[in-house]
Amino acid sequence: MPLTDPTATTASATATTTAPAPSRTPRTAGALLVLGFVLLSLNTRVAFGQIGPLAPVAGWGPGTVTLLALLPPLCMGLFAPLGALARQRLGEERGLFWASVLLLAGAVLRTAGLPGLYAGTVLVGVAVAVVNVLIPVFVRARFAPRRIGTMTGVYALSMGAGSAVVAALVAPVAGAWSWQAAIAIAVVPAALAAAGLAPQLRVARTPAGPVAPAGRRRVGRTALAWSLTAFFGVQTLVFYATLAWLPTVLVDAGLSRTTAGTDQAVLILGLAVGGFLAPTLAAARSDQRPHILGVAAVCVLGLLGLVLAPAGGAPLWAAVLGIGMGGGQALAAVLFARRGTDPDHVAALSTMAQTWGYLLAATGPALASALHTASGSWAAPLLAMAGLVAVGCVLGLRAGRAVTKPRRDPSDR
Repeated sequence: MPLTDPTATTASATATTTAPAPSRTPRTAGALLVLGFVLLSLNTRVAFGQIGPLAPVAGWGPGTVTLLALLPPLCMGLFAPLGALARQRLGEERGLFWASVLLLAGAVLRTAGLPGLYAGTVLVGVAVAVVNVLIPVFVRARFAPRRIGTMTGVYALSMGAGSAVVAALVAPVAGAWSWQAAIAIAVVPAALAAAGLAPQLRVARTPAGPVAPAGRRRVGRTALAWSLTAFFGVQTLVFYATLAWLPTVLVDAGLSRTTAGTDQAVLILGLAVGGFLAPTLAAARSDQRPHILGVAAVCVLGLLGLVLAPAGGAPLWAAVLGIGMGGGQALAAVLFARRGTDPDHVAALSTMAQTWGYLLAATGPALASALHTASGSWAAPLLAMAGLVAVGCVLGLRAGRAVTKPRRDPSDR
């Protein structure tokens, strides 16, 4: 897989300078880079994907499930600005490494009973907030431009694969031992991620300079930034609401807890497939509006399928919905990288969209629970999510439009 020359400076004057340690060849440095990238990607949703399958087995009430589902997007929204700060102070490589260390600490803390589960989920949420902001900048700076879509797809594929394996294991492990033992599964990939990123500490890197305050204000006043935020926020809201409640939806429809956990794993495998395909296809084109329409249509089809046949067609609808949601999540990362004019602009777009998008997404599990309580069925929240996907698609079309005329100030697009 071709990489940019690690000894070269990035294309933008605002990009940071990267050079490999003298003892490493470019081929070795490139292999270690991809290895660390994949290991980190495996971890970014593992901890959050455990809650849905464990909820019926552990006997947690709706309040506990709602809080555990709310904490990740809430933390990722509130702490997304830390990603931009980490980039300025540490550079992308060191920022990602220390985020992986924090993620490992959170994964260990989550095994310490219910209070530890809450506190550790917060730590993991903070770590993933930093990773989410740094990844689009890291991919643009360290990989060849024609590989941006592929590497974004690898990120999403690895993320989904790691989550799917853990989601399939947690219910049997909890049944055989305890829910704490099932939670502890996430410690293993977290430790591997920290070890895999450690070689990147040898890469000499000058941290980026601070982004001009005027530039930050401009990003918040552009239609591009708000279109990205709307698309990303709605996709993420539906993602976390589904992740929190799908097993309960299926159990209430008459499936066993183990089967519901397996279908959750099917959903997450769908996330991996969609997360790989959508950015790989979208990055090859200048106009991503067809891909925005496509992932929205697939999401709506999956949600409607769960309304009409939640038991008989559960694996099929879980897979379809997963492909749509995975495609939408990964497509947003491509839009950050493609619509940003330089690494600083990419970081600003990513930070804004993820701050407001995750804060919006944090309401998803609670709103789904409230609609279920008010209506007495899961059809109401599922239909509401389908409507939101359609609205988010329309609002996101501006972000998918190809830029045909260069502007004097690219931040004003």
